[in-house]
Amino acid sequence: MTDQTLTADRAELPSPAEGLRVFHDEADGVAVLVLDRPKRRNAVTLAMWQALPGLLAGLAARPGVRALLVSGAAATFSAGADIAELSTVYSDPARADAYHARNVEAEQALAAFPHPTLAVVHGACVGGGCQLALACDLRFGAADARLGITPAKLGVVYPAVPTARLASLVGPARAKYLLFSGELVDAERAERFGLLDEVHPPRLLDARALAFARLLAARSPQTIGAAKAALAAPDLAAARAALAPWERRSREAPDVREGLAAFLERREPRFAPPVPASDAACVPASVPGRTE
Repeated sequence: MTDQTLTADRAELPSPAEGLRVFHDEADGVAVLVLDRPKRRNAVTLAMWQALPGLLAGLAARPGVRALLVSGAAATFSAGADIAELSTVYSDPARADAYHARNVEAEQALAAFPHPTLAVVHGACVGGGCQLALACDLRFGAADARLGITPAKLGVVYPAVPTARLASLVGPARAKYLLFSGELVDAERAERFGLLDEVHPPRLLDARALAFARLLAARSPQTIGAAKAALAAPDLAAARAALAPWERRSREAPDVREGLAAFLERREPRFAPPVPASDAACVPASVPGRTE
């Protein structure tokens, strides 16, 4: 189990796969997804990859979910894909193809989650674990965290989607450094690279991440949803197209009126619940291909 700070007083929801645990509290709007295989350093199995898209779709449709924290049990985010399982998968090319397809589908489902996502990174965040962390909108790390992408140590060809996502986040040169070497970087360097957005002492990380998730949950879901859609677009024209339905909806939805009224009345705004994922403009699952 992860540090109780993230899951205390939260109801545990049914999970479709062993190794994934999900918690939610409607009072603050924050859901928590825990990678929970501590005896294997939270290595991700094929069953977990397969279950993630459906699990995330269920959370997105759940009333009251406004932000998602992703963490790992026992002071470790994830050591990556389960290597013992990979050795079996790679005994057959068709099985390897199917495995990587499920892996990328899970990553894209997390990237396309309609509410803000924040990875809470303790300890090792490696390979497939780092792939999931990078699919989150933001990443907060403990000072003892170590991050890396290690397919070069295994001879595995890293899929195109996470490769492009990494390069979009840290730039081509640093992506090459990480992918070519397979070396892990410490939290200080990871923050400098852009892999982490904040770094905190391990004992303070979960409280800081939870407080920030609660802050995001209190912000306008309309503004956040629109920003996610625009930032996921590959170019300016696509960003304008992605924003168009959000802009039309904002002229009639109550968020702007509530935000302005709260500012004038010197109080915190009380924004309406998020639009259900099925009704909102979808966040593209593709990786931004920057043209600037």
